[in-house]
Amino acid sequence: MPDNQPVRIDVISDVVCPWCFIGKRRLEKALALRPDISVEVRYRPYFLNDWIPREGMSREQYLTTKFGSVDRYKGIAQRVGAAAAEEGLVYAADKMKRQPNTLDCHRLIRWAEAIGKAPQMKQKLMDLYFTQGADLTDSYTLVKAATDIGLDANQVSADLASDKDVAEIEAEALSAKEAGIEGVPCFIFGGKFAVSGAQSPEHLADAIDRMAVARDAAE
Repeated sequence: MPDNQPVRIDVISDVVCPWCFIGKRRLEKALALRPDISVEVRYRPYFLNDWIPREGMSREQYLTTKFGSVDRYKGIAQRVGAAAAEEGLVYAADKMKRQPNTLDCHRLIRWAEAIGKAPQMKQKLMDLYFTQGADLTDSYTLVKAATDIGLDANQVSADLASDKDVAEIEAEALSAKEAGIEGVPCFIFGGKFAVSGAQSPEHLADAIDRMAVARDAAE
């Protein structure tokens, strides 16, 4: 690998995964700890809940189906909220009323990648969901989010109404599960090794170091 080749980090995650929300911020902190190492981050799709219908469902129905009851999730929500707050994020569990199918969200991230804005698109969608409680199956919400980061509203609206990239997103998400990825976020460094979970910035920075050393040794 030439020395001008950035360390590639593939982040397999879902926009409705709270630990992915936290993990993204921790990765950004890790990158700030290693400003002298060139890094390329690419966000890859994963369906945390692939059983949710395309139109989504109520949050109450989702929590009851997945955890047995809404009350059983309250303890988890408190822990997630505390971890998010430590990273300067707001996890507003009380605002979430709809649990979306995230296929269209992943399509937006893919289209934003074409203009170099995938991280911004990912963050926008996560902020909308976790902090504002927005419905990510609502087409107006998705188009507005896309235009906020620089995509064309008319094009996005037309593409969302079509099957553009649906098969590609589904295949990529399935490939991740077939590769044995059962929990997200999962950070894959240079296609060589993986770090699973929302690890600390320091742990992720150490992984960046390892990959940079391996890159340099391969020159």
